Amino acid sequence: MRIAYLINSLDGYGAGLPIPMITGFMREAGHDVHLFALARRDGRMEPILESVGLPFDVHHGGVLKSFGWLRKKLEAYQPTVIWTSLAHATLVGRLVGKRLKVPVVSWQHNVFLKRGNIAALRLTKRLTHLWVADSECVARVTRTRFGLKDDEVSVWPLFAADPAAPRARGASEGEIFRIGSLGRLNAHKGYDVLVHALAKIKQEAPDLVSRFTVTIGGDGPARPALESLARELGVTNFILAGYQERPKEFLAGLHAYVQPSRVEGLCISAHEAMQAGLPAIVSDMGEMPLTVRDGITGFVVPVEAVDDLAAAIVMLVSDAGRAELMGEAAHLHVNDRFSAARFAAAGNDVLARAAQLIGK
Repeated sequence: MRIAYLINSLDGYGAGLPIPMITGFMREAGHDVHLFALARRDGRMEPILESVGLPFDVHHGGVLKSFGWLRKKLEAYQPTVIWTSLAHATLVGRLVGKRLKVPVVSWQHNVFLKRGNIAALRLTKRLTHLWVADSECVARVTRTRFGLKDDEVSVWPLFAADPAAPRARGASEGEIFRIGSLGRLNAHKGYDVLVHALAKIKQEAPDLVSRFTVTIGGDGPARPALESLARELGVTNFILAGYQERPKEFLAGLHAYVQPSRVEGLCISAHEAMQAGLPAIVSDMGEMPLTVRDGITGFVVPVEAVDDLAAAIVMLVSDAGRAELMGEAAHLHVNDRFSAARFAAAGNDVLARAAQLIGK
């Protein structure tokens, strides 16, 4: 196949991160892949794509004006399949696919979509010939949201465990217990809930505050509000460390992971944290509660549940030995559930289904 892989932007967060792994798998299977981004945004994906030798083109005129640009690019590239990711790229890709009479395969990455995007995707849903969800939870939502049959949505998780990834170590006696998270600073990630949980701990267990820190690796529009909230509540052990160029090394330097998201799909970062051997405290959202085994590999708390989140943090900080054992269990569990063999089996199935679309 000649696969035109469409994405919204070269942003360094979210669904863009697994692109080298996914397209690398496609290329190793013998397919030609060219990536097309409808916008550049922060451009953090550029050096990553260059490092793996994936050819790409970027539109610099804005997503809403990208139809004509993409049509001309694909007329020159002559793909046999258009592969889309996220709402804007899917909508534009569907329309160009219809114009060029090329079948469209569409990723679904999140349980949350804006109402306008849902309406537009519903209106054009028959222009997607194969739906692919990045997790079981997203597959269920996609089938319900768009009225699709079970066999119309394939599942190819956007995460394959790497047993060689750097491992975290347990906290030694007297060492500051380091909790962390990776994610864009926006309302969806729920980091304001985390600040309120830290304030509750400060109020109810003040002696514990000096024994741990919480560091967020990421940046985004909510940064000023989070800094202001932490100052207002007197939370001093909450650190905003900015975007992390080496996320796996960041995770390996922690003793536990926290992801209090209001909205989530697979959440690659939480899975990478478990891969590193970290116990994970996660909200009951997306794929996370299906991967985290409550009380065994971490803790699952209700969305926006400040009290439950604070209690889970206290349990791990107060018992570093238990945290280390849970982290080891997390490592074993995620390496089994998301093994390279399972990733390859799912990928081969999806690629085979995509190949059957050509010429229809």
